[in-house]
Amino acid sequence: MSGTKRKDAPSGITKGVKKQKTVETKRTKPQRAEEQTDSGGENGFGGFSDDDEEEMSAGGGDVTDEAVKTNGHSKTTNENAKPFKLENNTTSAEAHAKQRLVAKERKASKPNADAIQRSKKIWERLRRKSHVPAEERKQLVAELFDIITGRVRDFVFKHDSVRVIQCALKYANQEQRRVIVEELKGDLRALSESRYGKFLVAKMVSSGDSVTNTAVVEEFYGHVRRLINHPEASWIVDDIYRQIATTGQKAMMLREWYGAEFALFHRKGSSITKPKLEEAMETTTADLVKILEKNPEKRKPILQYLLQTINSLIQKKMTGFTMLHDAMLQYFLALNPGSDEHTEFLEILKGDIDKETEGGGGDLFRNLAFTKSGSRLVCLALAYGSAKDRKMIVRTFKDTIETMAFDQHAKMVLVTAVDVLDDTKMSYKSILSELLGQHGIADETQRLDRLESMIVNLNARLPVLYSLAGMAKWLVSDAEKALLSDVHAIRTKTSKKEPDARRKELLSHISASLLDFAAKRAENLVQSSFGCQFLTEVLLETEAEEKAAAKTAVAALATGDPTEEGHPAKNAAAGRMLKTLVLGGQFDPKTKSVKLTEPRLGFATALYPVIQDRVVEWACSDSSFVVVGLLESEDVEEGVKVEAKAALKKGRKRIEGVAKGDGKEDKGNAGARILVGKI
Repeated sequence: MSGTKRKDAPSGITKGVKKQKTVETKRTKPQRAEEQTDSGGENGFGGFSDDDEEEMSAGGGDVTDEAVKTNGHSKTTNENAKPFKLENNTTSAEAHAKQRLVAKERKASKPNADAIQRSKKIWERLRRKSHVPAEERKQLVAELFDIITGRVRDFVFKHDSVRVIQCALKYANQEQRRVIVEELKGDLRALSESRYGKFLVAKMVSSGDSVTNTAVVEEFYGHVRRLINHPEASWIVDDIYRQIATTGQKAMMLREWYGAEFALFHRKGSSITKPKLEEAMETTTADLVKILEKNPEKRKPILQYLLQTINSLIQKKMTGFTMLHDAMLQYFLALNPGSDEHTEFLEILKGDIDKETEGGGGDLFRNLAFTKSGSRLVCLALAYGSAKDRKMIVRTFKDTIETMAFDQHAKMVLVTAVDVLDDTKMSYKSILSELLGQHGIADETQRLDRLESMIVNLNARLPVLYSLAGMAKWLVSDAEKALLSDVHAIRTKTSKKEPDARRKELLSHISASLLDFAAKRAENLVQSSFGCQFLTEVLLETEAEEKAAAKTAVAALATGDPTEEGHPAKNAAAGRMLKTLVLGGQFDPKTKSVKLTEPRLGFATALYPVIQDRVVEWACSDSSFVVVGLLESEDVEEGVKVEAKAALKKGRKRIEGVAKGDGKEDKGNAGARILVGKI
């Protein structure tokens, strides 16, 4: 009844004495639960009508068993029970006030009531962060710790007072935080399983230092597998694993998924001392392949135990844990490709996709894509899968393509999908067209803004540019290159289409859109190194025959005096871009020569008319190698070379002066020195 206002509560007591009502004793058919609730009304008295209340409060005689029968159900009286009734000349408001007073007195009689009440008042003040000056906050925190020190355990298992400890952790210094953690040693597991206490452990995880973090992690050794299945504690365990555990601690925790013999029990009575524990962490590995190599006789029980734990969480739809993703990858890497276990596990992954349910399921794949181990597992599943499997997996990501492109792990799923799908038309419609904004974005400005944000983003540019640049060193990191190399090795056995044919088909789909974007946003893109790399790749690698608009737009960037601040020539990335485009291809370090594109780009034809009046200034600028390229490239027409050389001869003295420098800090312009030798 607490907190619920009774409906139609009497506002006063009638003076007259009513006659006692008679209630039929005839039994009626029992009501359903919801009907019984309705008959009780909102007043919560389970069968007393308002008239009955008035009668009782007016002193209308004793209420017998017969009188309290409602809906055919009799209510027996309890001699020890204290029936609620309004006293003579007492209003409902006064009755409620009396009830609140009783509740307050009951709370005050509990242990630490005064301390909890005082601490809650401090918490109420501290939680208004913007309204509390820094100096006052220090005083309040100090006062709060005077109250809770030595009593932390009494506070944390109550839903209201645990917030006080959370607040204390938030504003405390590291020494004060260590005091709290020290007092709660031995209780952290119980707190993580508590409906309210788990938030305190989460606060410890997010605000601790190396000392408190180690103390927290060690509390969970030997209990990981049990707690990862707990509805309250599972997320706390995964947060500890993901956020604060060191590499050695992660290995200790993950090994508990491999069997009971791998669980390290760090509790009272354990023979494992702290030095031995630290030594064990340094030599312990969670690499299941290495563990099975050392213990081949344990292969079957370990794999069965691990699969059982994995499958349990998948069936419960608890698939967002980083620890689960790490365990799944370890299991998959330990299997022999093509074996029954390998095939069965791929079927378990696909089993989460249900065409009949709304949205088609697929939460497992979507969760996996955004973690390091999970992303690798999805990439391998795509590589090993059949054409039908790959299409099924890719469809689960249809609403998350853009989000995945900006994620450091999920982007590799998109790249792998583009790299292994033989149906390039599906790759374009499902992934590339979404990245290019060709579906669902009618406004052109909005579409171009979105694509520009991808091109200049370290993560998102990879799935957009991969079809153009492949595994270029400036685009793909060493770790990403290793994963893609594994995918390519698997692809040779599971895909029918040749890689060159796949790339050519993909370029035919995306070239027109990329060239159009380059022509319209060249001025913005040239301001960043990522944008310059994009412009270079688009002009060199796209398959479209008509590149005139894009070439003209990029060449127009060279307009003006190249020695002035803010000019693209002062930007090293823009200078490299123009030089590469003038050369007509990328420099190949293996052959020590430029690999010209086919058909030829002919960028100098568009660039020279823009810079011909200032070719000497370009020769003396930070981007002097653009002019060197004009004289050396096989992709430049002979007439342009002759005209450029004649113009440079007229400004030879100026070029020679820039080439020498001042002899002190300025060592001269390297490009200008090369030009002096050529003219």
